[in-house]
Amino acid sequence: MKCNCPAAGCRLIHFPEGALSGYAKSQIKDWGVVDWKALREELEAVADHSARLGLWTVVGCNHRLTPPNRPHNSLYIISDKGAPVGRYDKRLCSNTELTDWYAPGVETTVFDVDGVRFGMALCIEVQFPEVFMEYARLGVDCMLFSAYANDSIYGTLARAHAAINNFWLSLSIPALEGNRLAAGLIGPDGRFLARAGANGASGLARGEVNKGDPRFDIEINKARPWRASARSGEIYAERRVKDELSTDRTAFFAA
Repeated sequence: MKCNCPAAGCRLIHFPEGALSGYAKSQIKDWGVVDWKALREELEAVADHSARLGLWTVVGCNHRLTPPNRPHNSLYIISDKGAPVGRYDKRLCSNTELTDWYAPGVETTVFDVDGVRFGMALCIEVQFPEVFMEYARLGVDCMLFSAYANDSIYGTLARAHAAINNFWLSLSIPALEGNRLAAGLIGPDGRFLARAGANGASGLARGEVNKGDPRFDIEINKARPWRASARSGEIYAERRVKDELSTDRTAFFAA
């Protein structure tokens, strides 16, 4: 994945949560005043632009459901042909979102571009390790994590998920005043490979997901498969012993 513009050889661009629609409580005060027709037209314009550029686009936008159902908080996937090919609906909504604003989604979403498999998560879901571990089991190479956030802990958690699961992670956030968080691409070792502006500055980060990069040989070819085996328990089961001194946990070892 390279994220910026086709002139730089990029194939996918990744936008924040609510990038097109705005986010509940901040730009949206009442669903009744949302101009859904205008929002649909903007989505179609983004799709047309994606086709002209030959660029995959992942953009945050609320997804309207049949009234009176609340909308989903979503990420749309638009192909380099300008077609909507998938959508991720935020599953683990915050208490406020769940109580007053959104209907939760139910499924993970994965898709492939040029041999790279992507997964998707939104904002508060960074607080749930099981979300990212589930995507690791699905063979994701890069997580697209969008948030409407300005807390630096989101960057810390994103780096941790990348390092624990040995995948790349794209962190996309809006330019917010006083922001202590910066967007960027994190490698499978948990370190930033590219970063955009911090402290509320706007900017783009461009990076590459290269599974053949020798810098990440240990993370991709050794640590990731070994950890999968460790989590399954297989490598430990065959080495367990039957020993009274092991099963008795109320005594010191024999002298």
